[in-house]
Amino acid sequence: LDGLGMKPLNQVTPKEYCECSEDKLFRSLRLLPREEVDDVLKTEGKIEARCEFCSKVYRLGPDDVMKRFAEAEGDPSKDEDFEEELKSKATE
Repeated sequence: LDGLGMKPLNQVTPKEYCECSEDKLFRSLRLLPREEVDDVLKTEGKIEARCEFCSKVYRLGPDDVMKRFAEAEGDPSKDEDFEEELKSKATE
């Protein structure tokens, strides 16, 4: 933009930041039919997912998945229910 008399208003330094988490992976699992989750656990012995943005790998074993299903509350398709579940988890 040389020669146009442009002057930058703000300088922002880009940062690599990803909001992926094990909680978000489990939320995705709750959106699938339970039979599909059980089938993956039976054939693979675990749930494994890789974040497409940061490449972090998450692994959930059968015991962890079953425990989380038993403790899960609210509708995983609703952001407000998911946020409420995260808040209640943080206060435990």
